[in-house]
Amino acid sequence: PLSPRLEEVPLEVLRQRESKWLDMLNNWDKWMAKKHKKIRLRCQKGIPPSLRGRAWQYLSGGKVKLEQNAGRFDELDLSLGDPKWLDVIERDLHRQFPFHEMFVSRGGHGQQDLLRVLKAYTLYRPEEGYCQAQAPVAAVLLMHMPAEQAFWCLVQICEKYLPGYYSEKLEAIQLDGEILFSLLHRFAPVAYKHLSKQKIDPILYMTEWFMCAFSRTLPWSSVLRVWDMFFCEGVKILFRVGLVLLKHTLGSSEKLKSCQGQYETMERLRALNPKMMQEAFLVQEIIELPVTERHIEREHLIQLKKWKETHGELQCRSPPRLHGAKAISNSEPHSLKELDPSPSIILPPRQALPPKVRKKEKKQDQRKGKPANGPIPEENGAQAFIEPAASPHHQSKESLSSRESEDTYL
Repeated sequence: PLSPRLEEVPLEVLRQRESKWLDMLNNWDKWMAKKHKKIRLRCQKGIPPSLRGRAWQYLSGGKVKLEQNAGRFDELDLSLGDPKWLDVIERDLHRQFPFHEMFVSRGGHGQQDLLRVLKAYTLYRPEEGYCQAQAPVAAVLLMHMPAEQAFWCLVQICEKYLPGYYSEKLEAIQLDGEILFSLLHRFAPVAYKHLSKQKIDPILYMTEWFMCAFSRTLPWSSVLRVWDMFFCEGVKILFRVGLVLLKHTLGSSEKLKSCQGQYETMERLRALNPKMMQEAFLVQEIIELPVTERHIEREHLIQLKKWKETHGELQCRSPPRLHGAKAISNSEPHSLKELDPSPSIILPPRQALPPKVRKKEKKQDQRKGKPANGPIPEENGAQAFIEPAASPHHQSKESLSSRESEDTYL
């Protein structure tokens, strides 16, 4: 029998991870520029729960966005909002995580904050308005951070990670459905063949998966691990989860015995086997599946061409998709000078970085003819993303200030 308990991380390991994450968050620009691979590995291991909300803000660029738009959320929050959208949002509030203590009572603070965040988005992007799938996404964010921070993380998800997903015609999600189906041909041919034979369109089973970032599909501990990786590596994580679920549900003749027809297949995809959604198994499968940004982008171009041949031009003009934290950080023209951190949690000296590393970094900087505290060069062609005219308010102050101590929702 499967126990629904979370995977227990030994307390000592958790403490070590916390201190490593605190060091990263206190020197974020530096880590992002020079040690992105390390950040990725640590996200794959799972972000410590006490720092998850703050880490998501840093990874998504929501923190930079908030600093660039100080006071903007308050303005939106005080505005009345379009009654048409408010009505729809209010009807959806009680459906989000109804058993979670934050959202259990009608009109409770969780539901009120959810209304505030979703209303603010309809005012921020009136041409897009509100889409039901945004509600669970915003709710997960609110479980980890205050409303203003949750709003800017939601903006980043809608505009950078999943652009076009929540627009009226759902074109972006349909395109991604075709991309997923095409990747399935390569990674799970048996499942691909079966779904083709049954004429089951990807939009029928993957819409809620992708639009809600699996928050309504997976057990909670798996949702959090998937989101840690998603914020770091972008949409390819959603594709990998989708492929793993399809492969382990329909990927062998043995599994297909019990779902011969269209109806049985759809039922099987609606009631997935809990075993394969368990945190340890699922995370390992996601990490090992070799689906890259390149696969997705190549396939995107192929499907876009097909779409234009059959449907004509796309109605929705969404910005290009950015694949995760590194791409988002490179696209923000903020200064990369080393900032003096003023951390809200001071580490005991023995847990700080060993001085050896510091000296080595200094030497390297001097060899490159740069003062030790000079700007950090970006690696691997990051300049390609930087917009030409960086205005002064795009400077990010990526240090933890004491006012952030309320960010960490345990």
